[in-house]
Amino acid sequence: MADTTGTEKTFRSYTSTQGMVYARGRPGYRPDLYKLIIDYHVSTGGALDLLLDVGCGAGTATREISPYFAQAVGIDPSSGMIAAATSADGVALPANERIRFGASGAEQLGSNLSPPIADGSVDLITAATAAHYFDMPRFWNAAARVLKPGGTVALWRGSFLHIHPSTPNYDRINTALQSLRERLSETNVNQSTQGGTTYETLPLPWNLESPVVEFDETMFYRKVWNDNGSVTTQEEYFMNHQTMSLDVMEAYLSSISPVARWRQVHKDIAETEQDIVKVFIRQALAILRDGGVEHGREAIVTGMSGVLMMFKKRS
Repeated sequence: MADTTGTEKTFRSYTSTQGMVYARGRPGYRPDLYKLIIDYHVSTGGALDLLLDVGCGAGTATREISPYFAQAVGIDPSSGMIAAATSADGVALPANERIRFGASGAEQLGSNLSPPIADGSVDLITAATAAHYFDMPRFWNAAARVLKPGGTVALWRGSFLHIHPSTPNYDRINTALQSLRERLSETNVNQSTQGGTTYETLPLPWNLESPVVEFDETMFYRKVWNDNGSVTTQEEYFMNHQTMSLDVMEAYLSSISPVARWRQVHKDIAETEQDIVKVFIRQALAILRDGGVEHGREAIVTGMSGVLMMFKKRS
């Protein structure tokens, strides 16, 4: 495994089996988000030769945005996640000449791979719901090294789930979800909020003690959607709006880092009927039934607050 010094500890230790469970529970991102990134990148002089997706996990975002590029590389500090990225339910995926994955951290950006990511070779660096785990000063210096002149960094994240107000018995389900969040916070160092829930405090290259001058502050882009979960009944969340069956909701919640850390602390009841996620799912089932939802049609409409930030290396 690559040497990494970011703050995240849980996912880094995942086995390939845990990585596959994670992959099954994680949704991708809407095409509108990728189009926004590519439009900014190309309109500001970026090329479409090489994508580097950092903190790629099981490779979902890497694969989703890779069709825009001639070549794509996904890196993650967890060898278990990389194993999941290169397989489907334990079966190795066919070799893909356009996409490769390797174990490397955000502070190395593939310098340890074989072949390594060459200096000045990358057009776009992406990090999907991952930058809050990075050692940002080291990341920015590494990004300046591997990006081509005129290259782009795109960092985005979604929040913890919000319940959409169109969900039957919305208020009660939302209260149950907030209770779940509070219980998770009691036993977790919540690394997932470092940098702020919309990256409002994430260290930027020009704000560091030793600024990374290769990045042009005048080209900085930041967009926030549905801050604090705000949305009308008629609106969709921009980030990950979907209707989740309770089985899908359970799989998703089981994949997030606060739950993974809660289960590490509570090994004796993890994934039993006393498990924090299973308790919430039973509560949600009862609340939906009370709201008149028919048996077998129980589902929750969900989404996330989201933020996208983009940075440009000087030409």
